[in-house]
Amino acid sequence: LLYTIKFEVRLRENQRFDAMVDRLVDSEANARRITNVENCFGGEVLAAPNRVLVGEGVLQKQCRKQLKPRQFFLFNDIVVYGTIIIHRKKYSNIHVLPLDEVRIVALDDIGPERQNGWQIISPRKSFNVYAANASEKNEWIRHLKTCIDGCNARGDKKPSAELAPAWIPDDAATHCMICTKIKFTAMNRKHHCRRCGKIVCNGCSTKRLLLISQSSDPVRVCDPCFAEASSKRISEARLDSSGDDSDDVNNNENNEDSQMEEQEPAQFFS
Repeated sequence: LLYTIKFEVRLRENQRFDAMVDRLVDSEANARRITNVENCFGGEVLAAPNRVLVGEGVLQKQCRKQLKPRQFFLFNDIVVYGTIIIHRKKYSNIHVLPLDEVRIVALDDIGPERQNGWQIISPRKSFNVYAANASEKNEWIRHLKTCIDGCNARGDKKPSAELAPAWIPDDAATHCMICTKIKFTAMNRKHHCRRCGKIVCNGCSTKRLLLISQSSDPVRVCDPCFAEASSKRISEARLDSSGDDSDDVNNNENNEDSQMEEQEPAQFFS
């Protein structure tokens, strides 16, 4: 019974969302909003048939070393984000994730800084983001899941079995997460495995692996991930499988420091 109630509530939400998209898709307001986003990214083309800008707002994105503010734009089929140069006027380093590849997982609160968060997971890139408060978190997750449901209902694309890991923040480890022996110092640098996201030492990440979802060149992975991927490929070859082992990679974040803006509430156009 509880499952049926949840399904009916979700169905009503999706129906309301579809009605909102139908109302806005050819509207002047929607066209104006999308043009404004394009201009803020220096002329990047984001307009597309049947595309609607659903909402926007600033979220704290977990980068390698710290949380940094990023401007996010939620469309009915993609999520776009970038670095804030001048709030509401200029953004850079645009990233576009198709929503038919995205999954959302809510995160538990950890300490005073990492609260009201969730994980955005995709084959191309995965990371944690944090809203200003619980209400805004719930609004973001609700709209994201509704958009994702809409994309999955419209398309026949199968979800990817391989998803990129969210990198573990640098401050979460003082020692290598593989051997647990090497302590990180100025001489013993931290490295991230692009396949599992763990923080590892140089000695435990001696191999490179081709992760074609994100890079055309082999990238650093930890030795256990390399061994697992190699074993999988050998098994597939023995089965005369035509599929290849396509793992995913997280690109390094730019190390530029964005001026922390006063975070405004997210705005949704429903």
